[in-house]
Amino acid sequence: MVHELPVTATDIWYYFICKRECWLMMHKIVPDQEDENVEIGRFLHDYKYGKGIKEVTTENIKMDRIRKIGGKIVVQEIKKSSRFYESSRYQLLYYLLTLKQMGIHAVGELKFTEERKSEQVELTEQDEQVLHQAIEDIQNLSRMPVPPAPKKIRFCRQCAYREYCWAEE
Repeated sequence: MVHELPVTATDIWYYFICKRECWLMMHKIVPDQEDENVEIGRFLHDYKYGKGIKEVTTENIKMDRIRKIGGKIVVQEIKKSSRFYESSRYQLLYYLLTLKQMGIHAVGELKFTEERKSEQVELTEQDEQVLHQAIEDIQNLSRMPVPPAPKKIRFCRQCAYREYCWAEE
């Protein structure tokens, strides 16, 4: 029997962007660390958490912030922009699902700092079904001996794996 590694919120994030990138991350194949986008991401992470925002870690999730607002537990996921909206939303929903499985009812809030926008997010049965399917797909993906073939998507141009995927072009 193969021991399943737990699916993380990061796996969920990459799954909804690019299955190949998800596989590469899960197999610890590190992207180009000198890629400008990796450096910007590292800076933003350090800047965000240097401003007093403390990650909250439990199980296999690291949430940006949890607050109690009006008697409700609110999990906030803070992103620079809504460019990766779907991935951001499902990452937050994954947090809500994990908390629900622990007996904690919470709602979510996506915050896009550059755009000064926020959006309330609640876990629905349909969202749960999508997440359960994604988790199963990610576990199957993790067992693949090689990554899925590269597929051109709109995010490739700024991806730190672009040379790895498209070196022969």
